[in-house]
Order: sequence, then C-alpha cells, then structure tokens
Amino acid sequence: MRDHGWGLLAMVLAGALAASPGGAQTPPPDKFLRVCADPNSLPSSNQRGEGYENKIAEAMARDLGREVMYTFFSQRMGFVRNTLRAKDPETGRWKCDVIIGVPKGYELTATTQPYLHSTYALVFRQRDELRGVATPEDLLKLPPETLRRLRFGIFSRAPSVDWLLRHNLFEQAVVYQQQSGDPDEAPGGLAERDLLAGKIDVAILWGPIAGYLTREHGDDWRMVPFRPDAKLKFDYEISMGVRFGEKAWKEEIDRWIAGNQDKINAILASYKIPLVDDKGGAPAGKR
Repeated sequence: MRDHGWGLLAMVLAGALAASPGGAQTPPPDKFLRVCADPNSLPSSNQRGEGYENKIAEAMARDLGREVMYTFFSQRMGFVRNTLRAKDPETGRWKCDVIIGVPKGYELTATTQPYLHSTYALVFRQRDELRGVATPEDLLKLPPETLRRLRFGIFSRAPSVDWLLRHNLFEQAVVYQQQSGDPDEAPGGLAERDLLAGKIDVAILWGPIAGYLTREHGDDWRMVPFRPDAKLKFDYEISMGVRFGEKAWKEEIDRWIAGNQDKINAILASYKIPLVDDKGGAPAGKR
C-alpha cells in the first residue's frame, strides 16, 4: 500500500491471502544483514538509505556485527515472492532475509513482535478556519458552513472512507488509489501535491506518511492523529517479516527489538511518526 508507506498493509486491508512456503531454514551465518526493501517508498525506505526502515536496519546490523545489503523491489503485488521467497540463481541462497516493516500477523511471512504502533492522522496546512483543530472531533465541531466547504483527500480501502461516511462527509472526498501504477510515485505524493495546490484542504494519511510530510514542510503543516477507536480501526502494529520456519532467526530479531525499543523509538520520533500510547493515552508525535 503506497498510502501507508507500504504495499504490504494495503494487501492486508484488502484481505490478500497466500499459502505459507514449506521447508524454510534458518539463514546461515553471514557478514550481511540482507534486507528486502522498496527503492522509493519514503518515509519507510529508499535506495539512498533515507527512510526510517533504512535507519532501523542500519542500527540492527551494527548491533549484530553485520553490514546491510539490500534487495530492492517495489512494494506492491509480488513483493514477497520476488524478495524474501526468491533465491539468487547463481548462489542458490535467499536474496534477502528480513522485511523491516510488515503488519503484525501478516499472512505472507512469519512476524516478529511489533516495534511500531501508529495510527492515521489528519494533515492540513495552517489556515485560520483550522487553527483550533487539535483532534479529529474538533474538526467535526467546526461551523457547518466551514465543514461543508472542506475537501478531503483519502485513499481507497482505508478507514478514512468509513470515517467520512460515518459523518456524512464522503461527498467531499477526493479518493486516491492505493497504488498509483507508477513505481516512482512516493507514498502520499498525490495528497501532498493536492494540498500544496489547494485542491484538497485536509488529507487523511497513515501515521508515518503524515508525520513525514509535516516534518518536511515545517510549521506551515499540522498533523492531528486519530485515537484508537473501538468501532473503526485507525491504528496498526508493525513488525518485521521473516520466512516461515526460521524460528532461530526470528527469535534473534525479537531479542534485538526487545532490547532496543528506545533506540527504535528515537528513530521513529525523528520522522515525527505518531506513536500510539499502548497505556491508553493520546498518540505521541502530535504537532
């Protein structure tokens, strides 16, 4: 899913299913941490190593005494088949051994314990009529004539669709497809351009995308995260993905995550990603 920062979560939300491959073995000792990644999916990853998943991979590699080596493939249909489940025809070994970001419980891989728990957020440019909006509920309390003028940029098959329907605002939506068809189109790029051009007033985006855009555009942009909702799911937990059957490798990554969550959180904070407080508080990272 390009909206969420990866094609993977979109597949989950759309109900994609696949059989687990049999006979997977633990990767042999290696001087490389072999990572499966998207070459153009900021804020998660790119070929220049500028994404938060790149930074997490670098930190894990240092701690494990390895060097990062990437297998790049666009994160859309066929990503896992062409990376984590693919072998190098010359060496016969797996092309890569870990995907840094997959949804918790993802059907196509075994998943580690989650290291990121984020939520969708409203993103908008500062303007007088939106200046007092600090929660999604505040937006709904705007004067009716103001609320009815707003145009919302949303992605198909996302909880934002149901949220707008719930509040009779869907007719004001500009709906983007989860995957644009252009592998060079960065996640959230369409919504960003339409916000800049004034074609939409508010975008509803997956938290890592929302945080990254507000970081890139500075004080002129605001992010307002959704709280977890018992009736409408805005928040998702993100894990790392490995091949089924590689128990020892999964446990090694789990130990690293458990011992380095503060380090991971610092990386996520540097991208202004809103993190859900699992004790029930408001999402962190709001600005």
